[in-house]
Amino acid sequence: MSSSSVLFWFRRDLRSHDNVGLHQALTLYKKVYCVFIFDRDILNELPSKQDRRVEFIWESVVELKASLESLGGDLIVHYASARAAIPALAAALKVDAVYANTDYEPYAVARDAEVSKILAGEGIDFRTFKDTVIFEKNEVLTQASGTFSVFTPYKNAWLRRLHDADLAPRAIAEYRDSFAKTKLAEPVPTLASMGFERTNLSSFIRAGMSGAAALRDDFIERMADYKEARDLPSVKGVSYLSVHNRFGTISIRELAGIAYAETLRKKNIGAETWLSELIWRDFYFQIIFHHPHAAESAFRPEYDAIQWPNEKKLFTAWCEARTGYPLIDAAMRQLNQTGYMHNRLRMIVASFLTKDLLIDYRWGEKYFADNLNDFDLSANNGGWQWAASTGCDAQPYFRIFNPITQSERFDTQGKFIRKYVPELKNVTDKFIHAPWLLPPLEQQARECVMGRDYPLPIVDHATQRDRALALYKTVKGGKT
Repeated sequence: MSSSSVLFWFRRDLRSHDNVGLHQALTLYKKVYCVFIFDRDILNELPSKQDRRVEFIWESVVELKASLESLGGDLIVHYASARAAIPALAAALKVDAVYANTDYEPYAVARDAEVSKILAGEGIDFRTFKDTVIFEKNEVLTQASGTFSVFTPYKNAWLRRLHDADLAPRAIAEYRDSFAKTKLAEPVPTLASMGFERTNLSSFIRAGMSGAAALRDDFIERMADYKEARDLPSVKGVSYLSVHNRFGTISIRELAGIAYAETLRKKNIGAETWLSELIWRDFYFQIIFHHPHAAESAFRPEYDAIQWPNEKKLFTAWCEARTGYPLIDAAMRQLNQTGYMHNRLRMIVASFLTKDLLIDYRWGEKYFADNLNDFDLSANNGGWQWAASTGCDAQPYFRIFNPITQSERFDTQGKFIRKYVPELKNVTDKFIHAPWLLPPLEQQARECVMGRDYPLPIVDHATQRDRALALYKTVKGGKT
């Protein structure tokens, strides 16, 4: 190595601790420069200039830059096309290599291949490392060396494959002398300079490594109750770490390590259940990597033959939380107002869109992609295809959630409904899940007249269930 220097490219790993690629760079090179690109190729495609995710990234990058400075380094931050900016910066710094952590989504794979090709032409090495997941690509295979498409066998193989080394943290601070500075590092571009506006993000999420650590510590105290509490949207039952996992402000090895240790030490069923959810995350990553067609079409190709009715007025009512089904509308309002939706509710509203409204799951998938703070292509795609019965290890097509019974089961007293649908605050628990059954005189007395103060149901569940079954039976997958 001539200059023995490297450029480390942060992407979805916005932390200065337990970072595999950064650790490798620091241990192998004398000088390590760091960069983050607000990628125009991605940002220009966003439908809104008030995007909470961009603000989350921005706040996390500001914190990351300060952290690197405290370690003796710095962070170069540009607003540019990464495909061009990374090779240009590598040339300007005269580095020997560019290091990054692997991103498995189809867009990122194509982008990295292009960057690698350009760098190779300049004699600069490009290497990526596993950091976002515990196991990647071909690390967990069937006995026949194939890829898993059913979760439980994958989970069992994942656990058999797991060793302490897979969860071990990668040291950063110990190698602080390898951090290098450059005059190319300037203040972080403002949101306004990139054409984005401030949102209400801070009302719901604390960004950066500090925000992730606070949520981690809070969840550890509640982890034992996770198995039961995670399904109840009105209680504080989940970790709320999904957005931090998405942007890497916390290490997945750290989280999986906590869950695994608690599972072994205390036989903690809550920790065991949470670990299972983290394994689902790895599962969906390997699905999208090995089956990239699933990003655009059904994992099971026979389901591409479904002729979805796709009534736009029904889709609009779903998006705008005007379906007349209280739990559905409450869930959609939570999403629209905060950028977050409880996981149990994601399953319920997805089932409702596909099997009650008979809308193509890709419409809902895109709406979530545009609005979820924690949007991750692999998990979002996997979840929607699970609900629509078109994906790997999906629920059977004839399993159709009843939005009323789901509401009665998971929001029994209507606490979550009343929080997001205050029009129904005076409706009794007996009728909160199906307020159209409230006698007309009582509707008047409780100031909640159906069709005036709150919509009547836009569809009849029993009728739509029959239509959905008939629709699925028209394709090969529906007959298996």
